Amino acid sequence: MDLTDTPNPPGLDGTSEELFALANAVAAVIGGSVAIEDLDHRVLAYSSLPGQRIDELRRRGILERRVPDDPEQLRQYREVLGARGVVRLPVLAPDELPRAAAAIRAGDLPLGTLWAIEGETPLEEAGDRALLDGARLAALHMLRRRSSAELGLRAREDALRAALRGDGTAPEIRFQLGLPDRPRLTLLGFAPAAGGPDTLGPGAVRLAAAAARHWAAVRADAAVAPVGQTVYALLPQAGPDEARRLSEQAVAALGRTLAAPLRAAVSRPATDPAALPALRAEVDDVLRVTTASPDAPGVAALTDVHAQVLLLHCADELARRPGLRHPALDAMRAHDRSRGTAYAASVLAWLDAVGNIAEAAQRLTVHPNTLKYRLRRARELFGLALDDPDVRLSCWLQLRLPSDPTWSAAQPPTPAPGLR
Repeated sequence: MDLTDTPNPPGLDGTSEELFALANAVAAVIGGSVAIEDLDHRVLAYSSLPGQRIDELRRRGILERRVPDDPEQLRQYREVLGARGVVRLPVLAPDELPRAAAAIRAGDLPLGTLWAIEGETPLEEAGDRALLDGARLAALHMLRRRSSAELGLRAREDALRAALRGDGTAPEIRFQLGLPDRPRLTLLGFAPAAGGPDTLGPGAVRLAAAAARHWAAVRADAAVAPVGQTVYALLPQAGPDEARRLSEQAVAALGRTLAAPLRAAVSRPATDPAALPALRAEVDDVLRVTTASPDAPGVAALTDVHAQVLLLHCADELARRPGLRHPALDAMRAHDRSRGTAYAASVLAWLDAVGNIAEAAQRLTVHPNTLKYRLRRARELFGLALDDPDVRLSCWLQLRLPSDPTWSAAQPPTPAPGLR
């Protein structure tokens, strides 16, 4: 039986009702329950004919809308997707009925699989043809559905990317992103932690694709746009607690998908769409800190890492305007490099300990008298007025920020102990 010759063949607009009708048409030929699945083993449609053969595994898949995971089943999926014709599969459990399956493809692009429980008699030529015709028509439906959905997602992605750049007025942004009249905007950012596997190139592409699928499933009103290594998600109506909870869920889900550590940043809430560039800058600041440190929290807001962000901006300003650096500190560092001394580390340890000689000496693993000597010599050699609180603050900031502009404030330098 050729499915394209049925009196009322399924249409091609890609609606789920038509996939259900297609499953029923195939089941009518074969006699057993039919299921259409995507590549994530989600059941998109299934047959519901009276008297069709069905087993408990199929019932579970229908009720849960997903086929239960099993290593042997994964092997069978690979076999079906690698074949060009109908694959007959052995049963995996005593109460399971025999199955046949065909891959759903658009050319060489796999889209899913079509499964049929065999009827009372094994499949013959008509059953094979019904499965292959069903797989071909299912591909058309799924492509149409994917094209329609992807066009909408791509338009929202482009609109969010433009809004993050500051393009467009608030009314234009609100219209293009479909925002409510009184939005409560929260911007989320996701990026792989530094040092994780494959954090560039293909890894960034996988993160963007996985994030788009994730947010489409959990919050259909979210807009998602990748920019470089970062994926931004805009929640139009979410309070701080909900935004953080959703971010934690996303980090857990996407981290498992990518098999790599992931970081998320949560912006402050805003009501004006024109504030999106500022929210993006805030998210970028948080991610710059958290992605650089293996000990950073998976999800953070600016209030969680404010001190590190402030230090990063100080480092940026000193890198842009090196003339602002105290010449005595540059001379001290040059002296340490050329003569193997540790004046800079000693002054920084003393400042970190708020002037407590014993505590600073313990951090440096030197005798307190050694530290007192170093501090006295630092005053003499470099003219540092460490009794002045403004000078102490200036020295502490600059010693926390080495002259290398690529250094991250999230990872302060470790002094070399024991050097004089």
